[in-house]
Amino acid sequence: MSAPGYEMVVGLEVHVQLKTRTKVFCDCSTDFGAPPNSNTCPVCLGLPGPLPVLNQRAVELAARSALALGCTLHSRSIFARKHYFYPDLPKGYQISQYDQPLATAGELRFTTGPEREPRRVAITRVHMEEDAGKSIHDRYPHASAIDLNRAGVPLIEIVSEPDLRSSGEARDYLRELKLILEYLEVSDANMEEGSLRVDANISTREQGANALGTKTEIKNMNSFSAVERALDAEFARQSALLTRGERVVQQTMLWDAARNQIRPARSKEESHDYRYFPDPDLPPLVLTDASIASITAEIPELPAARRERLRTTFALGAQDIDVLTSGRALADYYEAVAAGHSDAKAAAAWVIGDVLAALNHERISLAELRVEPAALGRLLDLVRDGRLSRNAAKQVFATMRATGEPALRIAEREGLLQVSDDAALEGWIDSVWSRHSAEAQRFAAGEQKLLGVLVGLVMKESKGRADPKRVNQLLASRAAPSAGGG
Repeated sequence: MSAPGYEMVVGLEVHVQLKTRTKVFCDCSTDFGAPPNSNTCPVCLGLPGPLPVLNQRAVELAARSALALGCTLHSRSIFARKHYFYPDLPKGYQISQYDQPLATAGELRFTTGPEREPRRVAITRVHMEEDAGKSIHDRYPHASAIDLNRAGVPLIEIVSEPDLRSSGEARDYLRELKLILEYLEVSDANMEEGSLRVDANISTREQGANALGTKTEIKNMNSFSAVERALDAEFARQSALLTRGERVVQQTMLWDAARNQIRPARSKEESHDYRYFPDPDLPPLVLTDASIASITAEIPELPAARRERLRTTFALGAQDIDVLTSGRALADYYEAVAAGHSDAKAAAAWVIGDVLAALNHERISLAELRVEPAALGRLLDLVRDGRLSRNAAKQVFATMRATGEPALRIAEREGLLQVSDDAALEGWIDSVWSRHSAEAQRFAAGEQKLLGVLVGLVMKESKGRADPKRVNQLLASRAAPSAGGG
């Protein structure tokens, strides 16, 4: 969305739940969907006495994320207490990081818009913190319920500079960030379950101005489309205020997706409102050079590098590459198929078309698909070698999905292998020739446009088993060599 004379300026704060078995400072489970308040203990309930113990796996995943975003990973960082008072924050403070975070000064590169324009957004910081609980307002009439299962779940917060200039750019930034996190296997990044949550800081200024306007922060966004719509709505609101000569008030806004509305929640807090100070129960987090080197070695090939490699190695189009690299498991599956089959483009067509259709239809993941990449490669070999038609291959693939059997065994049992033996093909052609003698005689006299009709009849006669290329050749030999068109 645009407003004449004004420019949108956006910075994003993305909260990412780390993929650990237990919480960040205690041994409680992080499993989603457990009965309310069942994954709790004296530590995450904030009871007097128990002390927090930092989860090493959470540190490793947080550090991996920061390194993948090009950040400087600091060998020493400090956990602080961030004080605020909500019913779902049992301690009255959140353990986070403030002036000495885990990592700073990174970047994220992505493409945006129909022209796939390259963009770079600076990452200010990546820091660790614990999650709060959850307030539930629709369980009981006239009362709110509190579920503290999420309290203490490990998070990282990825804070960008205000480098985004449209809601579409914000959406594309988030898509690339989510994909990187999934490739890193640091989070499932499931927005519906709250594993990835977005707060957006937005301000509006006149076109060409350098100074930033007064910002508001939008919370309560659980999808990329919600982020896009909320930013557009708030930009329109701020632009209207400025056009009327009024000022924008710094405050926290809530996005109501059901009503497609932005509404104010409270005045925007500043850092001094939280009364940060170092947590006296947690020593500084110290990362050795050896541990940083070990974490760095675990970083896989990231989406941008993989897209470029697929482009240069397999000469695929940008749209196909985007689909194939939309998940690490899908990209791995495709490359395994392509490695076992000589035609990378045919492998891409099958994975994008038939494999993804099967996953969507059966509502399963690639890990649950009963067709291994090597097995799909052997099916494609049969098509390439002319032993299976495309339609027959689809039938075989359906059976492979259901039974896990190899393609050749299914094709032989079901009589789907194409026949290229001249004796068998001549038999089917003779049958068609006798039962459709009028068309056959006109073709033999030189009416070449009937060739396709006769090939179709032979394919029907053979129940799709005849090799259409050889059928064409045999029929052509029955036409008068010097005949003209009909």
